[in-house]
Amino acid sequence: MLSNLPEEVLYQILSNLDYKSLSRLSQVCRTIHQFVNRDAVWRKIAKELLNTGITRHGRDIYPHVPLKERVKMSQNWYNGVCKIAITLKWKIKLLPWLQLDGDALFLSQAAEIGAYHLRQDRGGRHTRNLVAVFSGHRGDVCRFTLTDSHLISGGSDGKILVHNRRGHGRVELLGHNQEVNCLDARGGLIVSGSRDRTARIWTSSSTVPRDTVALYDRVWSVAISPALSSFVTGTACCENFSPLRVWDVESCECVSSLGEEFRRGAGVLDMVFETPHQLYTCGYDTYIRLWDLRLSPRKCVMEWEEPHDSALYCLQTDGNHMIASGSSYYGVVRLWDKRQSKCLKYFQLTTDRVSSPVYCLRFSSSHLYAAIATALHALDFRRNAQDLLC
Repeated sequence: MLSNLPEEVLYQILSNLDYKSLSRLSQVCRTIHQFVNRDAVWRKIAKELLNTGITRHGRDIYPHVPLKERVKMSQNWYNGVCKIAITLKWKIKLLPWLQLDGDALFLSQAAEIGAYHLRQDRGGRHTRNLVAVFSGHRGDVCRFTLTDSHLISGGSDGKILVHNRRGHGRVELLGHNQEVNCLDARGGLIVSGSRDRTARIWTSSSTVPRDTVALYDRVWSVAISPALSSFVTGTACCENFSPLRVWDVESCECVSSLGEEFRRGAGVLDMVFETPHQLYTCGYDTYIRLWDLRLSPRKCVMEWEEPHDSALYCLQTDGNHMIASGSSYYGVVRLWDKRQSKCLKYFQLTTDRVSSPVYCLRFSSSHLYAAIATALHALDFRRNAQDLLC
């Protein structure tokens, strides 16, 4: 009788069920099983769970992965069930940075950036294969970012290199006279920040800065708004000013300063725009903060405190309810549910004798990758992972 109902009615009925009830219902018969496996059936449930790929505005980040499987993996993320492995190791201590783009992982090691293809072997294990190397800096790579066609890196030599991801060509951007600590790129626009106390704006058609913003302190982090109308700089906070400033892209004038009670040394190490108006920041003062640029700039909308008073080096959000952060001691990765004030789960990647910050982390629907001083760790949250409560 149920399978004879019109699809619109079935969708309405199933929208009132939780994920456990849907899983049981899918075992009734083959017809119901095929219907329940559709992404549209799971979409409402997925939007309320962690890291399912459905953003708060309904966009699907991982359309190639069945939504039912992502809902299953979401339970592992929430409960901290994963398998931890070291994917890469190196002998000397580095300050690595990484980016994910589908099945490709990009990792900086000293003056080079390696591109690795991630795939599953027959045993279901996640393996990696080096497919490209991007080089050209005379010093270590400090930060890099990806666009659809280019990899853009900033180094301790003060140079910015724009590498063609599909070829061997690269363009050199000169302007900073000290190390480039941070950069971001969107829509043909590049913003960089340096130890030389400047932020510079570049366009894809020029090798010299379009504009230069003089700041009072070293710039540790930058982020361009998805609307391309503004960008934010985060400084070391060594002076009695807010380390967070919002700048107009066209005029390069300061639109506002965020916050008003930062203690000295509370530098901002990482930031990410989730929407054109919502910005997440973290740094030396142990807090993750959410700012809404439409509201009063004096106070953040929400904040989450690192419980062990550790600086926060990096963060990423799933576009909905989850935040992942990397701490300065013992390689600690924390998962946060934005709807709760306390940390949801944590994973310690180094021992008490060997401590390292998590310099960068990135995650997909199934894996979280964390780069520390001497290794790249992979946390596997797939359903067939070993049932290890971390």
